Amino acid sequence: MNLSKFLLLRRWLCAAAIGGVAFGANRIATAHPGHDLQIVAPKGSVTPASAATRSWQAGDHHVHSWFSVSLKPSSDPSQPPELVIAGDANNPIATNASMAAKHGLSWMVATDHGGPNHAKLNRDRAYPELERSRLATPDILQFWGMELDTPAAEHSSVIVPYSADERDALFGIESGYNRRETWPDDPARDQEAFMLDALRHMSSLPNPPIVIANHPSRTAAGVGQYGLLSPHELRAWNDTAPTVAVGMEGAPGHQAEGLKPDGAPDPEGARGAYGKAPTMGGCDQMTARVGGFWDSMLGEGRRWWITSTSDSHRHYTTGGSDFWPGEYSKTYVKATHTYEDVLDGLRNGRVFVTLGDLVSEVEVTAVTTDGKRAAEIGGALQIDAGSDVTIVIRVRDPAGKNFGGRTPSVSRVDLIHGELTGPATSRADDHNPTARVIERFSPTQWTREGELLSMAYLLKNVRRSGYVRVRGTNGDELEPQPDAAGEDPWSDLWFYANPIFLLVK
Repeated sequence: MNLSKFLLLRRWLCAAAIGGVAFGANRIATAHPGHDLQIVAPKGSVTPASAATRSWQAGDHHVHSWFSVSLKPSSDPSQPPELVIAGDANNPIATNASMAAKHGLSWMVATDHGGPNHAKLNRDRAYPELERSRLATPDILQFWGMELDTPAAEHSSVIVPYSADERDALFGIESGYNRRETWPDDPARDQEAFMLDALRHMSSLPNPPIVIANHPSRTAAGVGQYGLLSPHELRAWNDTAPTVAVGMEGAPGHQAEGLKPDGAPDPEGARGAYGKAPTMGGCDQMTARVGGFWDSMLGEGRRWWITSTSDSHRHYTTGGSDFWPGEYSKTYVKATHTYEDVLDGLRNGRVFVTLGDLVSEVEVTAVTTDGKRAAEIGGALQIDAGSDVTIVIRVRDPAGKNFGGRTPSVSRVDLIHGELTGPATSRADDHNPTARVIERFSPTQWTREGELLSMAYLLKNVRRSGYVRVRGTNGDELEPQPDAAGEDPWSDLWFYANPIFLLVK
């Protein structure tokens, strides 16, 4: 970096008054963008005026109420089973919303599921309860949605845009495409092609929803041995509806599975209820492995995002395996506090996820060498071949206790880089060999001002399009290891940010 570029970047950094770190290797001073910086917004984002007022909105898109039912066989074998309220999950929607507010969320999605004829139950009873809950807890944006019993897979969250026709839109999706909706079972509704039909239907709606694959590897038999949901299916979903099927749970719910009601370890409990192939640092193997499935999707240039949820059914203190919404897991979306912009943020990847409130803000910015153009999480930065790019990272490490009574600290922040390698040679591919950790920042390599940790990296001579993404932990594992049964979820915390794409002209 020549002197003039250094002075320009230094002026840009000082404008934000966040401070810097010593120059050395590829690390450089850090700060927030100044007023003369042009942030490149993701395609499809809302207006720049609203972007200027965005902040991190914590939420949860996978929350069950007592309208997630169990099934009671009918005394008449010719009739469908009875839907038993509170059979699978036991809390009213309003309780979930109030607990979400208590645990720091600003948005959530009601995502119930059931069995035959559940679509009518959702339409006629759950939706009116959602409307009452919106009035009772107005500070929480409460989206209408469902957990789809996904054809040829397991489950996925469907998040419906807030609109006058949201109830009818979801009824059409659930009645038309939920694989458990009919009685007797219809094998045709449990085919991969039927899920693609469902996605085409959702894409055609006036207000298209978002679909996120839930706990994608919960049925996997081992690492790289996928179960009901496989890499080729997720590629087909994204190909069919790229602005609807936009991602997967990076960190699944049921994280309290390894706790007894008194909080003591349950030696038989597996985090996430991943009984066969365990989670890694609380995350699904599709996310946790550097160079694995997520990187293979990003390497194709797919806008494929990760989230984190509670999958709340019953709290662990009452015999369940779950935390309350926001108690342990949060999905942060950069948005204004509106239904429209939160959904836009989810659709366009302005998202980071965290476990155990390890962090409450993650800002990642890729900056051109002249300091005039940048892209943030979920965005893309156009650069000339051979350019240097500065990756600026700012993390807020909260000082107070989390809801587990702990005060975790960030011990390391990893910067990961991968190249865009083009379409996968196999639809089953789950590897991107170019993805690797290019820097591991420790406390001696960042600047701390109160709760803010600031650091940066100079990515030199970029000649191929690629992406960067950031993760961090409170532990000392260089890579997240398989979670043992009975592991204390509060002791092993990670956060992950969605990528920024670097596109070489």
